[in-house]
Amino acid sequence: MLDLTPFRKIDHKIEETGLVTLLYPKFKDTKFNKFMLGRRSLFINMKLDEIGSASWLLIDGEKKVDQIAKELSEKLGDKIHPVHERFGKFLSQLYNNKYISFNELQKKQK
Repeated sequence: MLDLTPFRKIDHKIEETGLVTLLYPKFKDTKFNKFMLGRRSLFINMKLDEIGSASWLLIDGEKKVDQIAKELSEKLGDKIHPVHERFGKFLSQLYNNKYISFNELQKKQK
């Protein structure tokens, strides 16, 4: 997993506090999105904590998991110890929920 390169599949916004909120679309159908526009939010908002926000912002489609883990460790210190285990679980959750994927997996599917 350390040699994989994660990339984001959904949008996000950065709150005034600096924390990240993930924006997962409620509806896949664009016609339904147009119908719902103005009535309700088109997204499910998922607020991340400090560690999740820092992790999400480092996922850029260019850095490998190992490099991101090192940067998180430098930035957050003991808050994220053990970094590989915690970051690995976080990535697994993001991947299982289809919020991210990995460049190397996309190449195999093509």
